[in-house]
Amino acid sequence: MKLIIGIGNPDKEYQNTRHNVGFMLLDYMTKKSDLGDFKLDKKSDSLIVKGRLGKSSVVLAKPQNYVNKSGEAVSKLIKNLKLKIENLAVIHDDLDIPFGNTKLSLGKNSGGHKGVESIMRAVKTKDFYRLRIGTAKRALDNARDQSDKKRDEFVRNFVLSKFSPSEQDELKKIFKEGYEKLLGIIN
Repeated sequence: MKLIIGIGNPDKEYQNTRHNVGFMLLDYMTKKSDLGDFKLDKKSDSLIVKGRLGKSSVVLAKPQNYVNKSGEAVSKLIKNLKLKIENLAVIHDDLDIPFGNTKLSLGKNSGGHKGVESIMRAVKTKDFYRLRIGTAKRALDNARDQSDKKRDEFVRNFVLSKFSPSEQDELKKIFKEGYEKLLGIIN
């Protein structure tokens, strides 16, 4: 069995924001594969759906704690499902990758993503797959040259902002590409 985690924030106000792109891709996957609806798993405090993708049994999960505490739910899911870490894939936004691109990685550092850092601390390794969905825009380049406080505020506001209508159209292509990459590692 494979566990695919989408990172995001649970509250309604965060739906369709850049930080919730992991949740959004899981929604795309459940519709495309006809997996049904997510249901709350109280043991892990996650919304989950179980089914098959290609040849593999999968659990898709949306932790219901905030991004920066994603590791709490992930460690519970791994323990409850009795999974090995090599069967884990995490989907998240990435500010170092230009919008429109995805990157599959294994065993890389967090790149400063607090949700990924939380997962790495909880599972005590970085040796799991990550599908990184690029959200970077030119405006981030200017923010990198500002003071730490201004930069952090800009980044926080940016990742919690919603996608524009044209970006939402492009997400369809991005999600198709991400879905195919995930199928490649789970089958």
